[in-house]
Amino acid sequence: MLATAELLQEGAQPRRLVDALCHSVNEIPLYRDRPLPLPDDLSAGAPFANLRRWPFITKADIRREFPANFLGINSSLDDLIEREVIELEHTSGTSEERTPLLLPRGWWAEQELRAFRLNASVAEVMRRNRGARRVTLNSPVCSGDIRYTGTPSRDERVIENTLFVSLSRYPFLWGERELRRIADEVLEWEPEFLDVDPVYGVVFALFCERNGIRLPSLRFMLCSYEFVSRIHRAVLSRVFEVPVFDLYGSTETGHLLMEDEEGWMRPSLETAFLELVDSDAAGIGELVVSTLTNPIMPLIRYRIGDLVECFDVPYGKRYLLHGRTIDAFRLPSGDRVTTRQVDECFAGVSGFAHYQLIQNTTEPWILRFVPETREPEGATLSKLAGELGELLQITTPIALQKTDMLGPEKSGKFRLGYPSRRAG
Repeated sequence: MLATAELLQEGAQPRRLVDALCHSVNEIPLYRDRPLPLPDDLSAGAPFANLRRWPFITKADIRREFPANFLGINSSLDDLIEREVIELEHTSGTSEERTPLLLPRGWWAEQELRAFRLNASVAEVMRRNRGARRVTLNSPVCSGDIRYTGTPSRDERVIENTLFVSLSRYPFLWGERELRRIADEVLEWEPEFLDVDPVYGVVFALFCERNGIRLPSLRFMLCSYEFVSRIHRAVLSRVFEVPVFDLYGSTETGHLLMEDEEGWMRPSLETAFLELVDSDAAGIGELVVSTLTNPIMPLIRYRIGDLVECFDVPYGKRYLLHGRTIDAFRLPSGDRVTTRQVDECFAGVSGFAHYQLIQNTTEPWILRFVPETREPEGATLSKLAGELGELLQITTPIALQKTDMLGPEKSGKFRLGYPSRRAG
């Protein structure tokens, strides 16, 4: 049944893409003043062929002359917000300055629910209880529904069925008192699922493990906001003993991919049309997104800044995430090594809670890591360093640095890799 529905949605994409292109050219100033090609039929892949002749859109295009570039000069943003027609949100600002966004009222909840339906286990929980309680544990910068001025009370951090528990974007600085406050709030809320940034989630998970805290109401966990490392997934699965699923997207595009029970990322075909550009020999390319459900701020050929791998299966397409484009390393040959490819070296490795790999051009590479209570053994570290060196074609030994904490980006998110152009 799911495969049949997926094929029907995929078959409807050409028509919906044409509608989005025509609406953008006719109604949105950002596109209206450009000589952009429109398909004159739906046969032989015409919408997709013409789409590839459109220029890419970036965050800089969104910011330039905002909001007139989407609303026009005769529309009042304040009036639309006051009448609750739209919501004004912002990106988190991990890769560049924060970017304003226009979202139709209620759009976020609708597109999220579409993504949830792509995973049968998650869909069943939501079917049984549309108001299933969740706890969100991430950087406050990424929580657009909560305005962190001063120290908000617990009640001020509840939005409908969601409790936001983190008050700081420095999880490694959370003391026992702060972690106990978070644990007490989670236990009282009795969530059916946790929605976490992996780093924040693991800091909380290890506190729960040390203190024998269990969450009996929990049914599953969602990891979002950044790439989910193998070691983060292993810790979360071990401590909370529930399935851990990856949910991928962005504030500006909505959730684009949802992990299913088999570990594949399934596309939300109603939400967006996805392309891959600049693919390498391994078939890994940069994801380009054309949104289909936001008529106020449609993004056509938006370079989202992430790398994915796409696979054709009999009933559609499946994806694997490879991390941010800016976090990929370059070999001397020019070939790319992605965050996922680096992270695969940690398969079956224990003793790590977090890590960052830092490339230096004049000094040894650095693998900085936060250990679990039981640290990785010397043989494990030597084997791991050897595998990383072989993968990345490093001729000098990797420096191993144990630490108590890792530094976040200004958004509060964390990076697993720092290529030399942004090392340190």
